[in-house]
Amino acid sequence: MSELTTVARPYAKAAFEFAVEAKAMDSWLVQLTFAAEVAKDETIKGFLSSGASVEQAQTLFLNVCGEQLDSQGQNFLKVMAINERLLVLPQVLEQYIALKADFDQEISVDVTSAVEVTAEQKTTLSAALEKRLARKVKLNCFVDASIVSGLVIKAGDMVIDGSVKGKLNRLATTLQS
Repeated sequence: MSELTTVARPYAKAAFEFAVEAKAMDSWLVQLTFAAEVAKDETIKGFLSSGASVEQAQTLFLNVCGEQLDSQGQNFLKVMAINERLLVLPQVLEQYIALKADFDQEISVDVTSAVEVTAEQKTTLSAALEKRLARKVKLNCFVDASIVSGLVIKAGDMVIDGSVKGKLNRLATTLQS
């Protein structure tokens, strides 16, 4: 998987830089999302993996994507087809989304709690995280009764485990050492 990420990174970076320059980041996001979904299709994956020629791959993608892509998007896919990289479009999309979030100074934060988080709690939590992380925060809330009480907050590499389950696990580890 990391190999695909490495292959996808320069394509995502090129697409992002072009989108920023053209002031069309959202348009490129829509186009890449559509193309990535096409690339995920089992029939398309099978066709591309079967050793189809560059021309056949280009024709197939451009016919399937049709009016969903503007001329720059079509050119981008042609370059990827020439380099036989159409199968990494889902990873290109992931990288593009990460670059866009970084550019917009946004971060997606996963919050897991034992019970449903109320709207008021979301507002308070979001404000506190925005202050701490110095970014706009998008909360993704999940319920997991096994954590007993409290919250587990994950934002990128940062994890804040304020759950009872986490505290009990840390206590058990301390007692065992």
